[in-house]
Amino acid sequence: MIELRHLRTLSALRETGSLVEAAEKVFLTQSALSHQIKDLEHKLGLDLFIRKTKPVEFTTAGQRLLLLADDLLPQIRNTEREIIRLAAGAVGRLNIAIECHSCFQWLMPSLDRYRADWPEVELDLASGFNFAPLPALRSGELDLVITANPKDLPGISYVPLFSYESVLAVSNHHSLAKKKFIDAEDIADQTLICYPVERDMLDVFVQFLDPAGVEPEAIRHAELTVMMMQLVASGRGVCALPNWALDEYSSRGYVTAVPMSETGIWCTLYAAVRSDQADSKYMMDFLVTARETSAATLVGVKQKNQQGQPLRPPEDSL
Repeated sequence: MIELRHLRTLSALRETGSLVEAAEKVFLTQSALSHQIKDLEHKLGLDLFIRKTKPVEFTTAGQRLLLLADDLLPQIRNTEREIIRLAAGAVGRLNIAIECHSCFQWLMPSLDRYRADWPEVELDLASGFNFAPLPALRSGELDLVITANPKDLPGISYVPLFSYESVLAVSNHHSLAKKKFIDAEDIADQTLICYPVERDMLDVFVQFLDPAGVEPEAIRHAELTVMMMQLVASGRGVCALPNWALDEYSSRGYVTAVPMSETGIWCTLYAAVRSDQADSKYMMDFLVTARETSAATLVGVKQKNQQGQPLRPPEDSL
């Protein structure tokens, strides 16, 4: 029974104190405004204000509706403004989740640069390690997911950011450090140190060990890259990491990086976004910023699709 126009009318009547001025404020004739109020009073079975009082005195029912108007009308006005600004590409929300533990290394500089250019975009960062972020992206809880494991989901587009090589980190004194490249069988008697995630999210299993039918002797989990490097350097195991994440340790001689297979294991990092948001100005600029920052700060990566157009994942990556 109660519509927004009723709340706007009552609010205008309280503000102006007369039917004539209230009618002008809501762009109605006095007759049309009086008819609207009488119609609502008939449906409610109650009078909303006392006639022939100046200024207008509202009944208990009228006061209750005014409280509702005070709650709802400002929210509606604010939402209308946000939608207008969103349509103009000036404001939005970026709630981001990361499925890649080592991605913080380049994402933080990207966010710092982006925040300076888009101060009105609401930025938030959620861990993608302990929940399924892609379904949360579809439902609207998230706005962007950084992932190397695209899944074919309706309404989701994948923008390739860059490609990287997954390499094996070994102790400088390990026998594998002398090899030009690692065969899958070389890991059969090794302790493989991994992030604590499902193995179908780890390149070393999906693209290297599982296709060869090889299982490491043991698997050990570590949450931090620096912890993994400490274990590798002390000969407690080996681990596979993106070349750019491993570079700061291997370039200082802390550990040795060895390619996996003769051709290398190459993977692509994607930004997953909802298809209806992929072309928004603030989203496109974030993707450009992330691509440019990664190109400037990461060693050994290959840029993908400089235009940054949303792409469906290739068939072999599903």
